[in-house]
Amino acid sequence: MLEKLRLPFKKIIEPLARALAFMHISANTITIVGTVGTIVVALIMGISGHLFAGTLALTVLVLFDSLDGSVAAITNGGTEFGAFLDSTLDRIADWAVLLGVLLYFAWHTPMNNLWTQLGMISTLLAMMTSFVTPYARARAEAVGFQAKNGIATRSDRLVITLVATGITGLGAPIALLSLAMLLLTTLGIITVWQRIYTVYKQSLSHSSR
Repeated sequence: MLEKLRLPFKKIIEPLARALAFMHISANTITIVGTVGTIVVALIMGISGHLFAGTLALTVLVLFDSLDGSVAAITNGGTEFGAFLDSTLDRIADWAVLLGVLLYFAWHTPMNNLWTQLGMISTLLAMMTSFVTPYARARAEAVGFQAKNGIATRSDRLVITLVATGITGLGAPIALLSLAMLLLTTLGIITVWQRIYTVYKQSLSHSSR
């Protein structure tokens, strides 16, 4: 849903990307630093319970992470290893953000609360779909098909998570965060199904040739 904003955003951050390239900071370095920072901040956010401050820091890191592609385009045009590294570490960063949410539920909300239980289950399921979604695309490409479609991309999932944690950190009921995780899970399941169905249709077309 947010993929249409990718090109305008790249134009906005291009001056910063050029400055980093001028300082000889590689795209791979940006990728690694952004991922490590995301892991540390997400864990601190979940353990400390400071959702709003954590959300602000994670938002900056998410924006910082998007610089690696721009820096790569300016310097060497991007490498296959760089693309592999970025995709792999993105999975770790996604896990860390959702783990932070899970830790918040476990440490800062009453375990006998139905919203807590719903939130924890939904967060665990959202973790699963966040891994299966890119795996479906990678596996499809490995067998000669395409599966880039889906109702919710990584950007969509991050926006839903960060908006929910930020608003909850400002004092909104825990129900809001639980419902956001449920929405994340639902969109993730739909996206996985869309990609499976897309590959299925391509396989039928391929076998009929």
